[in-house]
Amino acid sequence: MAHLEDTINGNGVLCIIGVGLISGSFAIAMKANGFAKKVIGVSRTSASAQKAIDLGIIDEVLPLEDAIRQSDFIYVAIPVDVTIPVMKQILDMITDKQIVIDAGSTKKVLCNSIENHPMRKRFVATHPMWGTENSGPEAAQKNAFAGRACVICEKELSDEAAVALTEKIYTTFGMHIIYMDAGNHDTHAAYVSHISHITSFALANTVLEKEKEEDAIFELAGGGFESTVRLAKSNPAMWAPIFMQNRENVLDVLNEHISQLRKFKASLEKENLDYLIELMENANKIKRILK
Repeated sequence: MAHLEDTINGNGVLCIIGVGLISGSFAIAMKANGFAKKVIGVSRTSASAQKAIDLGIIDEVLPLEDAIRQSDFIYVAIPVDVTIPVMKQILDMITDKQIVIDAGSTKKVLCNSIENHPMRKRFVATHPMWGTENSGPEAAQKNAFAGRACVICEKELSDEAAVALTEKIYTTFGMHIIYMDAGNHDTHAAYVSHISHITSFALANTVLEKEKEEDAIFELAGGGFESTVRLAKSNPAMWAPIFMQNRENVLDVLNEHISQLRKFKASLEKENLDYLIELMENANKIKRILK
C-alpha cells in the first residue's frame, strides 16, 4: 500500500468492490488518467471477476480483507442494500491513510448508518450521474464520465484531503461537481433518475401484456418506443433496492406522475383537444432545460 500522494502520481492501488458497469468504467478511467498503477477486484461471482481480468479492467481478484489491506483507494459500486453492511466492514478495516468512496444512487440511509463510525471521515459519499441499461464488466466504457455531473454528499463530514483527491479524480475525468446533503440528493435523484426507470419498467410491462394478444406489436416498434423503454432492460437486482431505499421520494414522484397521466386520460375521454394540446405545450417547456 502506497501513500495517498502516490495515488495522485499514478503509483496507488485501487480496489473496486463490485466488478460491473460503474466500477469497471471507474477503474478504466483511473488507469487512463494516471491515478492508479494497479486495480484489485472484489466480486461475488467468479465469472464476472474473470471477465474483468480478461478485459484488462482489473489486475487480480482478492477476498475483501486482503484487497482492502493492499489498497489506497476503495471504490464501492454494489447494490445499495448490500452497500451498508459491506461499508461497515470496510470502515472497520481501513487506516487513516486510505480513502473509501461509494457510487450508489441513494445516500441518506447509507450516510445515516455510518455517521458515528470512527472512520467516517475517510469516506466520501459520491454519485456519478451516469449509467446505461447494461450491466457487468463487459458494459464498462472508456471516457464514461466526461461531461456528466457528480454529486458529493455531506463533504463537511469527510476529511478535507480525502474530498480534495476525490474532486481531483472526478474533475480529471471531465465531470463537474455538485454538493448536496444526502436527503436533498435522494429527493432530486427520485425526479431525474428513479422515476424514469420505474416508468420504463411499467411501460415495458404494458406492452408485454398487449403483445400476448397481438404478435405484431414489436414489429411496429420504432425509435421512440426503443428510447422510452430502454431503461426497462436495467438490472432489477440493482434497481429494486434503490426504489425501496428511496421509496418515500419515489412514491411522491409516482403520485405526481400518475396525476399527470390522469390529466391526459381525462382530455381524451372528454375529447378535449384544447386541454390535450395545453398539456403537451406545457411539457414542451422541458426544451429550455434539456437542449
